[in-house]
Amino acid sequence: MAHSGNNVPPPPKGISCQSMSEELMRTLDLIQKNIKSANSRSRKDTQFDHLRIRNTSLSLELNELTTQNRHLQDLFELGDAEMLKEIDFELQNLLSRSHALMISSLFYENMDHGDAYIEIRAGSGGTEACDWAAMLAKMYTKWGHINNLNVTVVNESLAEIAGVKAATLFIKGRHAFGYSQFESGIHRLVRVSPFDRGGSRHTSFASVQVSPHIDDSVLSEVIEIDPSDLEITTTRSQGAGGQHVNKTESAVRIVHIPTKIVVTCQKERSQHRNKITALAMLKAKLYDLDRQKKALDKSRAHMNLPENSWGSQIRSYVLNPYQLVKDTRTGYEEKSARRVLDGEVQE
Repeated sequence: MAHSGNNVPPPPKGISCQSMSEELMRTLDLIQKNIKSANSRSRKDTQFDHLRIRNTSLSLELNELTTQNRHLQDLFELGDAEMLKEIDFELQNLLSRSHALMISSLFYENMDHGDAYIEIRAGSGGTEACDWAAMLAKMYTKWGHINNLNVTVVNESLAEIAGVKAATLFIKGRHAFGYSQFESGIHRLVRVSPFDRGGSRHTSFASVQVSPHIDDSVLSEVIEIDPSDLEITTTRSQGAGGQHVNKTESAVRIVHIPTKIVVTCQKERSQHRNKITALAMLKAKLYDLDRQKKALDKSRAHMNLPENSWGSQIRSYVLNPYQLVKDTRTGYEEKSARRVLDGEVQE
């Protein structure tokens, strides 16, 4: 995930002023390219008209950062040793601001600024995979709390021995979908199994699917659902929630027959409220399905992830014999896997 604006760390100590200035210039150049790309979108498609106002604001801040960087460059070239500490401090501040601006420049759709659903499903690996799915749910919950986002468990299907077969989190807060959307895909774990008495290494898989939460009044205008296309069933809720939850059939499961999309909600005691939430989740997924079809111009949609097995993962987490988290899309590596699992997944 990308850094959020409120949590961008300063560059590591020891980086020279010149190196920081060069990194700043590269970042500002990328921001400029993102703004140009967004301007191009707004000219070609009227649904992106809102970008013009946003881009004007981004351009003003970009110009300010560029001017300040040039001023610091002039001071640096004077070679005044007493000024280096002040220049170093100012460059770190500009870098942090530029990183935050860069993230803002990437978010060009209205839904990028809103809430999100994160659905996690255990894949290959049996109990190991179910435990891995639960670990991912905890990771995203911690990530949400670190970034001052509200996290609610909408649905949780417990496994027989440990972990969860599936879980859905509702992430509420600024840019929740914008940041989390890049987590969609297959996540692979390699570790010494706590469930294997022989201490063997195991590989487990879990899928993550992120959908935007959009206000129902907006969705109702663009997404129409034929009641005959829905298969609605009720069951007893699992997990925490008290005796009342577990004794009544309050959990609601909805299958959209044409697309085979399945949503489940059990967070409320009221079956009626769970049904409303489940329908909102379904509309959000149908909207996202349609959005991605148009954007990618492909028959393959968001809900059709590849098989949860070898070769389809977007990120690998290795806990043994060494620690390493690697994003297979970008090549980015983080040696502290535990740090990532504790919610630091913003890089």
